[in-house]
Amino acid sequence: MGDLPATPSPFNVEETLDNLSIKEKIDLLAGIDFWHTKAILRLKIPSVRFSDGPNGVRGTRFFNGVPAACFPCGTGLASTWDTQLLRRAGDLMGAEARHKGASVLLGPTVNMQRSPLGGRGFESFSEDPVLAGLCAAAIVNGIQDTGIQAAIKHFVANDQEHERMAVDSVVTERALREIYLLPFQIAVRDANPASFMTSYNKLNGIHVSEQKRVLQEVLREEWNWKGLVMSDWYGTYSTSEAVNAGLDLEMPGPTRWRGQLLLHAVTSKKIRPDVIDERVRAVLNCVQRATKTGIPENAPEEARDTPETAALLREVAGQSIVLLKNHHDVLPLKKDKKVLVVGPNAKTAVFSGGGSASLRPYYAVTPYDGIANQAQDVIYSVGCHAHKMLPVLGPKMKTADGRTGVIFKAFTSPPTDKTRKEVDSIHLVDTDMYFADYYHPDITEDLWWGEVEGFYTAEETSEFEFGLAVFGTANMYVEGEHIIDNETKQRSGGTFFNVGTVEETGVKNLEAGKTYRVYVSFASGAASKIEDADGVVSFGGGGVRIGGAKVLNADEEICRAAELAKTVDQVVLCIGLNADFEQEGHDRTHMDLPGRTDDLVAAVAAANPRTVVVVQSGTPVSMSWTETVSGIVQAWYGGNETGNAIADVLFGDVNPSGKLPLSFPVRVEDNPAYLNYRSERGRTLYGEDIYIGYRYYETVKKSVLWPFGWGLSYTSFSLSHLNLRRKMREGNDVIVATLNLTNLGGLDGSEVVQIYVAQRSPSIRRPLKELKGFAKVFVQAGRAKEVQVAVERKYATSFWDEECHQWVEEAGTYDVMAGTSSVSTPLQASFEVEKTTWWSGL
Repeated sequence: MGDLPATPSPFNVEETLDNLSIKEKIDLLAGIDFWHTKAILRLKIPSVRFSDGPNGVRGTRFFNGVPAACFPCGTGLASTWDTQLLRRAGDLMGAEARHKGASVLLGPTVNMQRSPLGGRGFESFSEDPVLAGLCAAAIVNGIQDTGIQAAIKHFVANDQEHERMAVDSVVTERALREIYLLPFQIAVRDANPASFMTSYNKLNGIHVSEQKRVLQEVLREEWNWKGLVMSDWYGTYSTSEAVNAGLDLEMPGPTRWRGQLLLHAVTSKKIRPDVIDERVRAVLNCVQRATKTGIPENAPEEARDTPETAALLREVAGQSIVLLKNHHDVLPLKKDKKVLVVGPNAKTAVFSGGGSASLRPYYAVTPYDGIANQAQDVIYSVGCHAHKMLPVLGPKMKTADGRTGVIFKAFTSPPTDKTRKEVDSIHLVDTDMYFADYYHPDITEDLWWGEVEGFYTAEETSEFEFGLAVFGTANMYVEGEHIIDNETKQRSGGTFFNVGTVEETGVKNLEAGKTYRVYVSFASGAASKIEDADGVVSFGGGGVRIGGAKVLNADEEICRAAELAKTVDQVVLCIGLNADFEQEGHDRTHMDLPGRTDDLVAAVAAANPRTVVVVQSGTPVSMSWTETVSGIVQAWYGGNETGNAIADVLFGDVNPSGKLPLSFPVRVEDNPAYLNYRSERGRTLYGEDIYIGYRYYETVKKSVLWPFGWGLSYTSFSLSHLNLRRKMREGNDVIVATLNLTNLGGLDGSEVVQIYVAQRSPSIRRPLKELKGFAKVFVQAGRAKEVQVAVERKYATSFWDEECHQWVEEAGTYDVMAGTSSVSTPLQASFEVEKTTWWSGL
């Protein structure tokens, strides 16, 4: 057994800074690889490890990583509206980071939900900056309670994927302050995150990673924040400009923009020595803070799958689920009655969106398994396919020695070399293989080769469609027959962070019970024939994805599902999107559900009007069938415990209490960013200004499918007796709203009390009302509780004055509205501000 990694010791930052050579200082300002900072052995400065991400800690590997706890996606976390629960979730994220040897966790994601179509919308929290900021602060506090540093991202206006590294986000100063910077400001005020990650995009003409106005003047000077500013991965675009603007650390390494280039800039006096020292000081403070965690340098990565972890993940997932409709109390279901579970998401564990938020979960429970674990009699029908890419085939395959999955082998020479021998052999279950961080000491060139072998036993006699996507080149053979060529001619398809091909497919007739050898020959990313991929960030050495599914006759399957629905009292339809639709690198083009999903819902609902639809998506989808089904549940991407949490709500073991953190428009054309949600010749105009989400819909009286803050319960609540009082807290004037919350029903449950504020006679146009605070409160059946929501007055009242470049709190009357969604605020009171004042900072 080798020696264990040494635990670094704390050091004095200023003494260490004085003892560094200029070359050592420059070395500290860029990563050395994908996840680590530079160590300076002479001065006992250790290397620090970073890790993704916003809904779980992946560790250092995209490829074949150590399993991890997967939390609900960002919109799911925000839909809990429970900051105490999110702080506990952050605490678990910190514990997970320790077991991955990471001192800095790259999250949470705090960008805004401008449009339903954002590719990374599922990662973010909300369309509302206050909800997003308070959720972020709770998670950051939980992470940093454990000693791990949070890296809040992406600062700022990184709200779309289209041309994300080049696009200029054109935003008014008022919208920037009131909507896009505000959640970061709240997180700094309430949690002081240790690090900020800059966004890829330009902001009003200058890339954020080289914009002094944002990084120095706002973040460090106005907000008085002290911490580390790092780039997003490959989001550094200059040497002198970025360093002078305040970007401390270029990630990942090895450096593209620093090293000798930075040394030359210093010697030519394009960058002053004191500026270099400021950048190095921030890195050293981060490293020193990391040494206090006790995490060894280059620590081994470990899984931490405990019953306590599972219990918290199940609780968070259950609290995130939003009950949108419950006509005639179709829910909760009865466990002793037969249940038909139908739909393309039923037997698939859709636990996360795609991209840097993805990880290898400890396990993932499907909705079908969660329901079957609780109900006595469950039957199933697929209904239709609704995938963008064929389901990953690995879990349905076997190796030659009978293990689930496939064998991957790596080579340093091509298949034409008949004498070649593998340099590596790995057993894998997942056949979505991304080699961004794959390393083997014998592979020393960018071009290398691989092969994947597995055996598939047909479940029935039918046509079977195989799929192959690649970053590199690849060919697939089934029983020696060449069925897919993804080498000779390649088509760009957005896979593997937009550098991969489309999924090429091939069909073969399979016989029930017969086993087929599936073999894929692969060459690494250097062999790719794709050029000019949109918004490319190339994360390494290639990738290959092997999928497959039975070819269905959709009409027949939908008819079969409808006929089965007639035979049962309870129907659960599991539909939605997955990581192929919502992922980093590209935005969706529409809100429609995939394939024949809408036809399936219509047919099943016509056969059984008491149908309950469970929707899994990270952002809004169209629901043309809302009037024909009895129940609708928005379940997001729920992490490891997805299926169990869904079942808990469906059967009433958990009384639903989630609330929508974003509005669901009826049509994609209705959303305020519709005309401005893509790069047009290099820029995106934030034309809706401050009127994002419910601020827009309410102002123009536009109906929505489901409003912001909406969510039902299996019990009912009433709000009464709203009173306001003012108090001083740490020198700030605070408005405290007090009201009574009564549980009128027969079940214990939780309700979210939402506090909105409106200025009665503003000098400029403002939204009809804006969320300023909330509280999630548990009340026993038939009981009442007094609820208090405290909001700092200047945050409740102020708007950004573009003439004075400060926040302004105008004298006048302000109405406070209390309710349970943005469209249900039955209680109202008011308070006065006696004098107009301007302010800045926190």
